[in-house]
Amino acid sequence: MTTETLRGTLLSIAPTKEVVGVFLILNIFAWLVVRVSQRWMASGQTTRAATPDLEKPASRGKVARVPGTWLASDFKRPTAPPYPDWDVHTSKPIPYRPFRYGPKYFVTLGLRSMKWNEWIELDNHYLKYHADKKKRLEERGDKCYGTAPEAMNGAIELLEELCEYLPERYPTMFQKTPTGIANTVTNETFNITQRPLAEDPMAMAARLVQDDLALMFERADGEYYLLAGAILLAGFWRLSDKFGMRLSEIHTSGDVPQYREKLEKGMMNFFRRLTPEEPVVRNNYFIQVDDSLAWSHSIGPEDAELVSWSTAEKNKAIENHFFRSERQSLRRLPKTGAVVFTIRTYFEPITDIVKEPFVPGRLASAIRSWGDDVSRYKGKEKYEEVLLEYLDQKHKEQVESGLDIEKEEDVRSYPL
Repeated sequence: MTTETLRGTLLSIAPTKEVVGVFLILNIFAWLVVRVSQRWMASGQTTRAATPDLEKPASRGKVARVPGTWLASDFKRPTAPPYPDWDVHTSKPIPYRPFRYGPKYFVTLGLRSMKWNEWIELDNHYLKYHADKKKRLEERGDKCYGTAPEAMNGAIELLEELCEYLPERYPTMFQKTPTGIANTVTNETFNITQRPLAEDPMAMAARLVQDDLALMFERADGEYYLLAGAILLAGFWRLSDKFGMRLSEIHTSGDVPQYREKLEKGMMNFFRRLTPEEPVVRNNYFIQVDDSLAWSHSIGPEDAELVSWSTAEKNKAIENHFFRSERQSLRRLPKTGAVVFTIRTYFEPITDIVKEPFVPGRLASAIRSWGDDVSRYKGKEKYEEVLLEYLDQKHKEQVESGLDIEKEEDVRSYPL
């Protein structure tokens, strides 16, 4: 084809003004899509729910903080609205079911952004937990709570935060007083202004909430250490074993699966970057083969030198199987820079939770997805035969009763 012929052909198909206009609009739109996509990807954002980017580098404009130092922040937690219609006798626990279908189990930190008004969760099990904690404090004393001298200011700051938050969120049970807080249900008053305090601040804080509590502090080596805590209902670990340990040592001494390979770097980056404005939450779960919330005696006596799943009886009756779930929140206190863990345990018979639609099938799939390391950590060998047979049967009964598996995602979302 000659140049003249090509020119004539192009002229013969010359677009109208309307076509040119549409063409230009489409090109501009395409350019915008590309630019937005590039910026979106560069910032590491996705369309998924907000989850902290654990390995995000520090902002260029910020001056690096010297390890072990903290410049007090003027941040103040937003006022919490009262929990709607909350009642210590009738408000049921949130039914956390933080397990996913297989075939693969992913070892991740699983952090999600937390709403400020959801920092502490209380329900109609409060009085039982309170009684259990009171008994533990009396019987075990400082084996399950303590505050290092260098952590005292952080522990007192935690007390101050609780004395502000609880009357806001649960006004039918807590009232703020000139010296602290009053529990109008248990008729207890807590003076947090006197010095010295009447008791260890972590023991005092523990009697206010259903959670176990732990405070981590950064030292000059850049590592975070467990220097204050009240661990009363942990089930599988003892504060006396972990007190004073570095964050990484706490996890490696507990044989947390794949901690070195998949969790340590991200966790350390997260702790160093955590600000008072950005609280997070995560959930986990275990199977327990005895009915003790405070200490799982099936893994051995609480005061034994070593405790492990090796002592647990194998394949006990299904009535001895319990679903143990934890909701953990993490936040940095603005004045002292201490990082607060709240660890709220939910404890229910397996025979109860299988009555919920989809739960037996999903839990069975999740347990089967555990790798060998996770299975050892969670004691799977001791209960898998009885538990999986039971879950499979209950799942079959639900399907035969008309349960539509395909609709599960329409009625639930993680971690429920």
